[in-house]
Amino acid sequence: MKYPGKANAIYKPVINYKNRGMTLEDDLNSTNEFYREENRAIIYKKPTPITISKVEFNSNHEKVIKEAYFRVPSTTDYNGIYKGKYIDFEAKETKLIKFPLINIHAHQIEHLRKVYEHGAIAFLIVRFTSLNETYFLDIKDLIYYLNNFKKSFIPHDFFITNGHLIKEKYNPRVDYISIIDDIYLKENKL
Repeated sequence: MKYPGKANAIYKPVINYKNRGMTLEDDLNSTNEFYREENRAIIYKKPTPITISKVEFNSNHEKVIKEAYFRVPSTTDYNGIYKGKYIDFEAKETKLIKFPLINIHAHQIEHLRKVYEHGAIAFLIVRFTSLNETYFLDIKDLIYYLNNFKKSFIPHDFFITNGHLIKEKYNPRVDYISIIDDIYLKENKL
């Protein structure tokens, strides 16, 4: 491809793979910050449990982590509290028009199931980037799918039928709390 304005120059697009898959995480972090500032909910991203095993100092006397490893498999991405209810969820993105189950680990599903059994609100938030759609999928619906369909993915149609489309807004960007109000806390609405 020729670059406009330059004779005989070849245009090579620069592909930046940095922060790939971080769009949903950024949107959720912004949403959770909004919820905290408005005192609507206290939800945080959980830190990844790592152990640092090798640190070096560079010429500016700054510490640089050279080697680290995961202590234990992390559970889910986010947790917190809303209207006295514990909330725990995992957030995933896919470019496909289906959600590959390889994207979520068995220990994460088991964690969500266990916290749900103890009275928590547990769910997935899945963004289909190619469709620009984000869905809230309750853990009960995820477990139903896993128990009844022996596929390596969840089709988009399952999210349409069983999930809840999260309409993106300016602030909060991914308003999943309004869905929690609608499906879990209806009795608190007038």
